[in-house]
Amino acid sequence: MSHGEQGRQGQRDMAGERSGAGGPGRRSLLGAAVLGAGGAAFGLAGTARADDGGSGSGGRGVASLPVPTVVAHRGASGYRPEHTLGSYQLALDMGAHVIEQDLVPTKDGHLVCRHENDITGTTDVADHPEFAGRKATKSVDGVSLTGWFTEDFTLAELKTLRAKERIPKNRQENTVYDGRWEVPTLEEVLRWAEKEGRRRGRPVWLHIETKHPTYFRKLGLGLEEPLAKLLRRYGRHKEHSPNFVQSFEPSSMQRMSRLIDGPRVVLLSRASSRPWDFVESGDPRTVADLVKPEGLKWIASYAQGIGPTLDLVIPRDKEGRLTEPTTLVRDAHAENLLLHPYTMRNENIFLPLDFRKGTDPNAYGDVFGALKTYFATGIDGIFSDNPDTALLAAEDFADS
Repeated sequence: MSHGEQGRQGQRDMAGERSGAGGPGRRSLLGAAVLGAGGAAFGLAGTARADDGGSGSGGRGVASLPVPTVVAHRGASGYRPEHTLGSYQLALDMGAHVIEQDLVPTKDGHLVCRHENDITGTTDVADHPEFAGRKATKSVDGVSLTGWFTEDFTLAELKTLRAKERIPKNRQENTVYDGRWEVPTLEEVLRWAEKEGRRRGRPVWLHIETKHPTYFRKLGLGLEEPLAKLLRRYGRHKEHSPNFVQSFEPSSMQRMSRLIDGPRVVLLSRASSRPWDFVESGDPRTVADLVKPEGLKWIASYAQGIGPTLDLVIPRDKEGRLTEPTTLVRDAHAENLLLHPYTMRNENIFLPLDFRKGTDPNAYGDVFGALKTYFATGIDGIFSDNPDTALLAAEDFADS
């Protein structure tokens, strides 16, 4: 079966799960998986065989995940500096169903986990006088940035740095962990996931994003081929492998569709934006075009899901309050596409105005109310900086 045929079959399987055909329904999947922060709450693999630990097949693949799926955004980044093994481990211990990684390359072609190639705010690089001369101003996807960038460091050099909290004013408590962890490579994360999978008797699911793929390809540091090579090395390239790959650039997922059989997700930013590969190629379409039925049908020809910003699911008014849901969930499901929107955070400053409490922007708001509202739209999962909160909200939703 070709990549395309396998992808279409996977989409039909997912459609059957959503409709209740050929497997447990939405509520039974959720109830079986979200049982708290203990062992069964790792429940992404509740239906997988014990010998599917490590890289494994993930049992029935995407169909084995509960609905709604809780994706730990950069790990448990509400509690630990993002994209560190400490953040990933805490997210897994909390019970997150899937752990996210963002990928950028080093100068010598290694894939490392950072939200951006600009590491000024997420590492202690500015405190290293030996790297002062590496500070540069670059245009990344049309945005001018001044700082230090992974593509100017070898892996050995990058390993001399330590990670730190990206938004210390919002998450002061997280700064106690500054300097504790290195910048991990994807291969280190894959080894960690394999070890944890064997220990738990169930696969550890990952959600792996290619960052700025067009930008890096122009530098001779293409992301997709090295990523596919690593996934093959760890047996995670198959149709039912326990990982997603994702990108804001559709062409990156088209390229990945020719390299692996696992599920692919197109990320979607604000409606008026254009994917950077569209800008480079002259494609005039915006995200608003891609969320129309014809755009979703096009995405479904090479991907199995979308990761829209939450505002594409329920827009906010000019004051920041939620309005009425769009038809995106219905339209995406009509094309057998999963929806994993992003990102839920507990702090007032990140929540819709209707769910904020008090006047402290960094205090926690009514995040349970917000999550219930989003889950009610029929989304298949959600990215959260606070996976423990999202898991409890998912359990509440199942019981309501």
